[in-house]
Amino acid sequence: MKLLHITMLLLFAAGAGAQPTAVTDSITVNMIAEAERLQGLSFTPAERDSMLSGLAGQLAAFEAIRAYSLDNSISPALLFNPLPAGFSLPAGKSSIAIPRPKGFKKPAQAADLAYCTIPELAELLRTRQLTSTELTLFYLERVKKYDPLLHCVITLTEERALRDAARADAEIAAGKYRGMLHGIPYGVKDLLSTADYKTTWGSVPFREQMIPADAEVIRKLDAAGAVLTAKLTMGELAWGDVWFGGMTRNPWNPEQGSSGSSAGSASAVSAGLLPFAIGTETWGSIVSPATVCGVTGLRPTYGRVSRTGAMALSWSMDKIGVLCRNANDAAIVLAAINGPDGRDQSLYNAPFSYDPLLPLDKVRIGYLHQDFARDYPFHRSDSLALAQLSALGADLIPVELPGLPVEALSIILSAEAAAAFDELTRSNRDSLLVRQIKNAWPNDFRQSRFIPAVEYINANRIRSELIRRMGELMQKVDCYIAPSWDGDNLLLTNLSGHPCITVPAGFAADNTPTSISITGRLFYEGTIIAVANHFQQATSHHLKRPPL
Repeated sequence: MKLLHITMLLLFAAGAGAQPTAVTDSITVNMIAEAERLQGLSFTPAERDSMLSGLAGQLAAFEAIRAYSLDNSISPALLFNPLPAGFSLPAGKSSIAIPRPKGFKKPAQAADLAYCTIPELAELLRTRQLTSTELTLFYLERVKKYDPLLHCVITLTEERALRDAARADAEIAAGKYRGMLHGIPYGVKDLLSTADYKTTWGSVPFREQMIPADAEVIRKLDAAGAVLTAKLTMGELAWGDVWFGGMTRNPWNPEQGSSGSSAGSASAVSAGLLPFAIGTETWGSIVSPATVCGVTGLRPTYGRVSRTGAMALSWSMDKIGVLCRNANDAAIVLAAINGPDGRDQSLYNAPFSYDPLLPLDKVRIGYLHQDFARDYPFHRSDSLALAQLSALGADLIPVELPGLPVEALSIILSAEAAAAFDELTRSNRDSLLVRQIKNAWPNDFRQSRFIPAVEYINANRIRSELIRRMGELMQKVDCYIAPSWDGDNLLLTNLSGHPCITVPAGFAADNTPTSISITGRLFYEGTIIAVANHFQQATSHHLKRPPL
């Protein structure tokens, strides 16, 4: 028997509109006929009649499911696997080979200190030219000075930061040096839980929320000796740059937003308020603000970094990454947060290795020929970036993405997001969210109730084909260059789970930054970071500072 599996379709047809209330009226064949139109289906009168009792039973089952309270932290019993058939994880042990900047001296100018890289700051702390407490106070002062302009901080974790900085100072003085992150201040997007501070998700309904445990990423950075200094803004429930406190601003042009949803992470790093920050990406939430704010953004492979303690938006697409000064900084942070935690079942035990001196002529580098051939806003700076890589010795290989209906697969994100925040929709608390326009979460959650389970599953079947074809593509190249925003690459690689690093590549006509993105093989982040490092060693785009 053919059955419709979306209850809210029937509610809509019955005149209930978007009201998430229980069905009390009997289901009729006319209700079914109207519901069919929303899904492009057509059943016969006899088929509709045969559904009546079955649909009534389904509604009862739906109500029983809805009566069970589900916390956002509970994931479905369906695990996304990004690995194509025959794919082998990297072998060996994790290792990174980033040399210390020996002889590096404390800059005389405060602004120069604010824009030091992680290895430079680490050398100042290791040689005791500067204490972690002094460095933390320095960044705290910058946050307090510029946040009224940028609106990039939700919670300043000052007490915790000064406590952890003092501990780092004591350990370094005693010769117990933990590595390059020891004593380095940082911030996190406020969807990562902290036991001692609110975790707001940038959202009005959750602005007082306390989650009594640190997220695993924060635990790992604590173990590395890093100093949590601020919980940074995010677009409400991980969409855009608008949160309950307003819009996070772009340091290059405070009249503009910083894009999202890792808005505060990118804005803070760009403005020199923190050396690095943790962000997340489901569909562009690292790439987009990294581009707009002119910083380096690393989105690791799906299954590389633990999401324990992070707000879930899409269980099969969410990834945690880093926004920072340059490629080497990204490698240092990824090395600290990499690996399984025994709780997040999506994780793979894959080593992370990085050699900044990996020769470009040893890397098969592709580029999306058709994408770069089009006329789009950042075409000039992107083309110059390709030319620069070629001048550095890269033999650029033209490649093309699989020809699949990628945009249509965005229903996967919509369906999972609607499930993650189902309670908001059914309780009508979605009316509390800041953005209430058509292109915003409240409406997206509501309309996603009309996505049939059949279409969701078939979309994931196409996704399996996407994974297979991407596996074939990545046998031809080790990585490829793509425009950061133009074309299907951004959504496609978030669906396939491939890692991506976004690096500044020039400036637009309004003097705001542009970027290119480098996508690599699953779990081979070291390759794309090395290519990015070569590009940054030969260019100065990432060294530019906003005119604050």
